[in-house]
Amino acid sequence: MSAFYDFHERLRSAIVRELGWASLRPVQDEAGAALLAGHNAVVLAPTAGGKTEASMFPALSMMLDEAPAGVGILYVAPIKALLNNQAERLGRYTEMVGLDRFVWHGDATPSAKRAFVSDPCELLMTTPESLEVMLASSRVPVKQVFGDLRIVVVDEVHAFAGTDRGAHFMSVLERIAQYSRFDVQRVGLSATVGNPAAILRWIGGSSRRDGVVVDPPKPPAPRELLVEYDEDDRVLSDKAAARARGLKSLFFCESRSVSEATAEAMRKRGTEVYVHHSSVSYEERAEAEARFHRGRNTCIVCTSTLELGIDVGDLDRVLQLDAPSSVSAFLQRMGRTGRRDDSVANMTFYCGGDTTVMQAAALIELAKRGWVESVPVQDRCWPVLVHQLLAMCLGQGAIQRDDVWAQLRRVPDFSGIARPEFDAVVRHMVETEYLYETDGLLAMGDAAERAYGRKNFMELYAVFSTPQLYKVFTTAGKELGSLEQAFVDRISENGATFLLAGRPWQVTAVDHQAREVRVARAPAGTRPTWGGMTPQFLSRGLAEAMRDLLRDEEPRPYLSPEAARRLEAHRDALHDLLQINPTPVLEGERNVLWWTFGGGRINTTLKYAIEALVDGPVVTDNLSLRIGHDNASTRATDALAEQLADPKIWRDGLTDGVRHRCPEYRLSKFQRALPDWAQQEMVHAYVLDIEGAQAVARARVRGW
Repeated sequence: MSAFYDFHERLRSAIVRELGWASLRPVQDEAGAALLAGHNAVVLAPTAGGKTEASMFPALSMMLDEAPAGVGILYVAPIKALLNNQAERLGRYTEMVGLDRFVWHGDATPSAKRAFVSDPCELLMTTPESLEVMLASSRVPVKQVFGDLRIVVVDEVHAFAGTDRGAHFMSVLERIAQYSRFDVQRVGLSATVGNPAAILRWIGGSSRRDGVVVDPPKPPAPRELLVEYDEDDRVLSDKAAARARGLKSLFFCESRSVSEATAEAMRKRGTEVYVHHSSVSYEERAEAEARFHRGRNTCIVCTSTLELGIDVGDLDRVLQLDAPSSVSAFLQRMGRTGRRDDSVANMTFYCGGDTTVMQAAALIELAKRGWVESVPVQDRCWPVLVHQLLAMCLGQGAIQRDDVWAQLRRVPDFSGIARPEFDAVVRHMVETEYLYETDGLLAMGDAAERAYGRKNFMELYAVFSTPQLYKVFTTAGKELGSLEQAFVDRISENGATFLLAGRPWQVTAVDHQAREVRVARAPAGTRPTWGGMTPQFLSRGLAEAMRDLLRDEEPRPYLSPEAARRLEAHRDALHDLLQINPTPVLEGERNVLWWTFGGGRINTTLKYAIEALVDGPVVTDNLSLRIGHDNASTRATDALAEQLADPKIWRDGLTDGVRHRCPEYRLSKFQRALPDWAQQEMVHAYVLDIEGAQAVARARVRGW
């Protein structure tokens, strides 16, 4: 029997009367049964596949069975825009059964927050950072608000798991769960994740409930896919504009600067274009979403800000400049289409390079096989350990070291940290004045107040560093968005031009004290350069799928003639060698090209290892290593691979040599509060993969 009949009678009646539903989808039926039975769950379904209702209907039914005194359901989303997008929908569901919801984030007014605190509603929608603010605020009676919390629903759970932000969220959740009289039930929602059982264990945390993965069979659905290639950006823009003409489309780009240039090119070709990324102001993004709903022949050029479940209405096309870095991102983006009965999910890739043609095709082939990246689950998240130490001191004034340890050890992301290591970090933070300790109590130190105390400790509430931003205004006073200081420092006040919100602007004035840039419309623009802090790595699975494309001669019907020719050119160079060895070597003049197909982290590890063994430069990317040496040859490379495949050489000092060469990346604003050994460990964990490097070396030695 359907779980629908186990819902509270008032909810059943409302679903039929208000929504006009005659039945539940399979994912909603299966999730409803699991949640009503009291299980933790990870619920998987495609974008627009009904995951929200799968979690929210049984949660609301529980609230109707026994009304909570305060918040009963906590809905957490990774970005504020998704909260705003879901607010009306979840507001409708709560209202139709006589309950209420509140959205708490930075845009909520102080008066609205005070009203909520004095009379909490059943459903609270928020972000992890806002929860941290609530815990630290003396104005929020946390036990009164969360003392009856029953269930937490985490939307887009794959965006949290395995990240510092996920560790922060779980830390906050475990602190809140301490106040509830229930074993708080946990539910994660995702369209794409390769290791749902691991994510289920992670989100379960200290909960003692059984867990279940809800992933009903999905009927095969048609897909319309095309990979275009041209080395001329103008030709690609013409093709994209022609494909989007008269339709509603999203055009995904891999950076903010590229999205700005792409928007300008599309606009010149007669398409109504809007830009959507994190440096465009909220007002501009909201206007883009609203006008997009109403328009035709419209395109939103965006970064990953529209990859998550934000609803921009019915879409005809999804376009992609080059290729995303993961199957998960590809499926999320393509899943924005095909929602109407008369439409088909689709994506068109516009590639400007040979490698991106292979990357796009490999993504498609992996998705056809049902392969999606696993989300790495961490257990030694040092920067968030520091963050939580400071946040608990701030919230409670002073706290016993044993109490801090008892709380933090509940968090899965710290489960691999031993008590002596925790004590060593605390000792270092005391010595460097990030903490102050007296009579066994830990309190905020002077160094922490200097580093994170600005704006009433707002820097402490967010796990990630916030770059210094300059607001950009037109001469008429309209806010357009923001620029990072590193870019502003490079522009002058004498007519410099840049792109923002898809249009070229000319600088008229820069006020460094107010952090404002004044601009006027410019006839042409040059793209700003927003730089990343660390390399963007492809996974080994994706790199090997690119290799598989070169090993066979099967035609791919989704490749345009130009794209097929580019793939064939790579096949001609490597096909025969790949029949002999999965990681072939090509000899050049005083160098060799070793095609490892290992992905970014493995190849970076191999680069540092080879530089520790051989006197010569090594240049790497996600697919290969170029080794420069007077005696470079296939035979010399095989000898290197023999060494690298032997675990003993890594134990005897090569690991230390690799780590010594690893750049001192700054990955977190809390990194500087850690002792050197912990800083090095977190950087190595991000950049290196020693086991993977040994596996690739063994593949060279053993062949197929």
